[in-house]
Amino acid sequence: MPNLNGGLVRSKHVKPYPPSVAELDTRRELALWTHERLCAQYGAPFAFFSTKDPLSELISALLSHRTRNQESHRAYQQLRARFQTWDAVRDAPTEEVQDAISPCTWPEQKAPRLQHVLREVGHRCGGPCNLEFLADMPIPEARAWLEALPGVGPKTSAAVLLFSTLRRPAMPVDSHHHRVAQRLGLIGPKVGEAAAHAQLEALLPPGWDAQQVYDHHEAFMFHGQKCCYFHTPACGRCVLLERCPTGQVRTQQTPAPELSLF
Repeated sequence: MPNLNGGLVRSKHVKPYPPSVAELDTRRELALWTHERLCAQYGAPFAFFSTKDPLSELISALLSHRTRNQESHRAYQQLRARFQTWDAVRDAPTEEVQDAISPCTWPEQKAPRLQHVLREVGHRCGGPCNLEFLADMPIPEARAWLEALPGVGPKTSAAVLLFSTLRRPAMPVDSHHHRVAQRLGLIGPKVGEAAAHAQLEALLPPGWDAQQVYDHHEAFMFHGQKCCYFHTPACGRCVLLERCPTGQVRTQQTPAPELSLF
């Protein structure tokens, strides 16, 4: 159940099993209600922020790991300015790549990883490749192909498919999205960001297109940035308060429904 500081405490009654069909239906209804509220609050539909091809989006996503957007963007721009092609990045001395991406966190780790990924992409594609072929693969297969690359998890694979010019309906879950979903009870308090991707995507209508999935992700992200803060969420002005168990406890200090841990 939620605690008064905005986090979550474990229920005394742990359910060691997945949600029932009825629970899933309840969560799906809540997810759609939340989507409508947040999209209205933050002005959806949102314009896609990226026009990168899928390989460029992959490189950008790898640079962004544990890095502020401003710094990762600067690192990406410096990398593109120094090297004309991704093949040039792949074949350059690692120290030069590291210097180019110095604004991001851990450039000494990311530089050799980027080169490893580029070599692996070339090897698996049999030559130069911008990953456009992912447009023709079923989304689960496209994500599996990407996640077989070093350092690529569900958030990065979804970002490549959704944010790039592929515009495919795969949903990334960042820390803001995850926090809002967890406090609402869409996922349990023990579900990490990686596992949350499959659980939260399963709550969405199967026919949603890329714009709808993008709006869903962006709306949750904006809410985490502008209202549902990590330490002191602004529950008193939250448009989701009436159905948020965490917010109900923090503002009224009354018992809230227990959340499943799974």
